[in-house]
Amino acid sequence: LYPADGDTGLRFLLSNGDAESTEITADQRYVTGVTLCTVLGDGNGASVATVEHLLAALRGLGVDNALIEIDSQEVPIMDGSAAQFVEAIDEAGLVELDAPRRYLKVLKSVSVEDGGASGELTPHNGFHLDVEIEFDCAMIGRQKIEIDLNPGSFRRELSRARTFGFMKDVERLWAAGLALGASLENTVAIGDDRIINREGLRYSDEFVRHKALDAVGDLALA
Repeated sequence: LYPADGDTGLRFLLSNGDAESTEITADQRYVTGVTLCTVLGDGNGASVATVEHLLAALRGLGVDNALIEIDSQEVPIMDGSAAQFVEAIDEAGLVELDAPRRYLKVLKSVSVEDGGASGELTPHNGFHLDVEIEFDCAMIGRQKIEIDLNPGSFRRELSRARTFGFMKDVERLWAAGLALGASLENTVAIGDDRIINREGLRYSDEFVRHKALDAVGDLALA
C-alpha cells in the first residue's frame, strides 16, 4: 500500500515485475464478478479478486487515497479477515490531506432485492450498518448486528471477523476451481454440528460480523 494524493481514490496497480502495470480503480463500475468474492476488471483481461477485505480495512480506517500494488490476480487472503491489513495501516500511520473529502450523500431511500436477499440505503448523518443473516444451519441460524462505523468501532467490532464456509461445499467448490486456497488458517469451517477450527470463533456472532465487514468493503466501491 502506497500513499496517494488527494482525489486519487483507491487504485489497484497490477504488476508482474515488469515496468508496465495495469491500473484498475476501486469503483463499482469495474466490478466484473461477485461469486464468492468481489472481482474488479479493466475490460481487457486484467482483473483482481477478493478485494473486499482490504477495501474494508481502508474504508473502515477512513483512508480515501491509496495505491495498492499487487503481483497476483487475487488480494492475499491473510487470515480471512481484515485484521492484518488494519495492523499494517496502523503501524504505518495516516496523514490528513488538505484536499476536501468527496463522498456520496444518500438523499432518499433506495433498495434492491436478489434471490431472497435485500439491501437498502437510507439517509443518515454518518455511516450506520444494520446487517442480518439467516442460515439453515444450527451453528449460524439468525444473527444481527447494528454498528455506527468509525475507525475505533471497525477495529474492535468487525476487523477480526473471518470469512466462513461449509465443509459440505468444499468438494463442489474445488471441482469448480474455486476456494482453492481455503484452509483452517483463513476460513471458519462449519461441519454438520460443530466449528471445525480448533480455536473456535473470535466473536459469538462472527458470521454476521464478517458479512458486515464485506459490506463495508463493497460500499467502498461507491
